[in-house]
Amino acid sequence: MQVTCFTVGAFQVNTYLLTDEQTGVSAVLDTGESPELTQHLQALPQLPKVEKILLTHGHLDHAGALPLLQSLFPDAETVLPRLERPLFETLPVQGDWFGAPEMNRTCGRIDRWIEDGEQVSVGNTVMSFISTPGHTPGQGCYFDNSDIFVGDTLFSGSIGRTDLPMGDHQVMLASLERLMALPGHLKVHSGHGPITTLQREREVNPFLTFLK
Repeated sequence: MQVTCFTVGAFQVNTYLLTDEQTGVSAVLDTGESPELTQHLQALPQLPKVEKILLTHGHLDHAGALPLLQSLFPDAETVLPRLERPLFETLPVQGDWFGAPEMNRTCGRIDRWIEDGEQVSVGNTVMSFISTPGHTPGQGCYFDNSDIFVGDTLFSGSIGRTDLPMGDHQVMLASLERLMALPGHLKVHSGHGPITTLQREREVNPFLTFLK
């Protein structure tokens, strides 16, 4: 699978274009909150064949530009963790949480509510979904045999914050323990910051010392 990262918006969120190299079919993972991602995609030599929009969670910096993506790719199936529905429905007021009401966004359309252990296909690439709540009620990760897309669950040298509405630190710790049970070679593509691996985070991430 080919992975292209675009870092966009006021929160500098990492959004991803995932392309199955056998079929040329793509998915967009997370959207940013601004028009930047659609602009990046339209500037490519050829508009990608986006058949899915995968969301890790419902914060505005990860899902706020969903209606723009859906306008560009009207037939793409949008997937969101089922447990994330209550938070996703607060998008129209999330800008207020940051003192920026101009960032309030409409919700967009969800076509599939995914649950822990289910799979989603991007062309011939099959990705599994693991629920990792804590940062939000339904935050989750999508992974295949080489890459994992973790949203704001885990960062290089850090973990997702739990002080925003509907966050839960104890639930986050349990999710991190579960995440770290996955194969260490998996390349971690986070919602913010650089690529890492699960093994590297086990060894050096100071927020994971409770696992040792």
